[in-house]
Amino acid sequence: MASDTTVLLGHGSGGQMMKRLIDEVFLEEFGNPALCAGNDAGVAPLAGFGATGSADSTDAGANADAPRIALSTDSFVVTPQFFPGGNIGRLAVCGTVNDVATSGAAVRYLSCGFILEEGYPMDKLREICRTMAATAREAGVAIITGDTKVVERGGADGVYINTAGVGEVAPGVNLSGAACQPGDKVLVSGTLGDHGIAIMSQREGLAFSTPVESDAAPLNHLIAAVMDAAPHVRCFRDPTRGGLASTLNEFAAASHVRIDIDEEAVPVRDAVRGACEMLGYDVLQVANEGKMVAVVPADEADAALAAMRACRYGENAAIIGEVLELAEGVEPSVRVRTPWGSSRILDMLVGEQLPRIC
Repeated sequence: MASDTTVLLGHGSGGQMMKRLIDEVFLEEFGNPALCAGNDAGVAPLAGFGATGSADSTDAGANADAPRIALSTDSFVVTPQFFPGGNIGRLAVCGTVNDVATSGAAVRYLSCGFILEEGYPMDKLREICRTMAATAREAGVAIITGDTKVVERGGADGVYINTAGVGEVAPGVNLSGAACQPGDKVLVSGTLGDHGIAIMSQREGLAFSTPVESDAAPLNHLIAAVMDAAPHVRCFRDPTRGGLASTLNEFAAASHVRIDIDEEAVPVRDAVRGACEMLGYDVLQVANEGKMVAVVPADEADAALAAMRACRYGENAAIIGEVLELAEGVEPSVRVRTPWGSSRILDMLVGEQLPRIC
């Protein structure tokens, strides 16, 4: 049973509380191989769904060439719904496209479900939908089904959106956060912390000398380019809630390794770094919505980096760290090498840092 007696905001943070909720409630009830893999999208064979109601890897999944799909779903409750660099509609499409794409799948179709509060302005709803349509076209996906519910005034914060996405996984593609190996390199596709700070600045009325905009972007084309350049890539993950810290800790635990990153190598905009220092945030725990983390073999790292930098949303990509073997009896961890020659443990976010950022 879950150790908490009620749901708290921290259970949606992407950090330790959310992991505990997933492990102790959802996985305990829904657990199956595709779900328990712990990746951003579940991958399962089309013909491998048995009478027991669980994806059975011993059916079509036993054949490496059997057709497989990747499926992911996400709900978006961000406030405010309009922010520098985008709105909830762009966030909804990008978030699900990116989650499906991290499996190595070619993303094909999306669904969208709207929960609308009575009294929400129709012109704002139309703008959100126009943005979703434009973002779907940019990603090369189609929104083919949806649902609408309206609740009474006060029953929702204007508009909530759920999107689900499905894609095709090519034969031989088996990406997983459990696949990292000692010697591998860790890459990020660009500057960190942009989305979380953009939301906070809009919400709290903060002004910076250089405006900070959300980085929300569809990254399926960037992922495809990296897979072409680095055919043995181990895994991808978009560092959303909980930021880079949660992503790397999930990789380390799943692969039973240690991951070291170089703090000076991590790309961060000056305005974002300054805002984090002022607000007391660790930028490595701040949410992103248009960045990708990749782990690749060392001999393919330069090619993967070049592929990222050649893409529209990867010009600030960098190699930031490496995967190390664990000493016997040592727990998986993530360490940050500081500019002063010391190192510190980079842990997952404990509670709720920035509520309702996606």
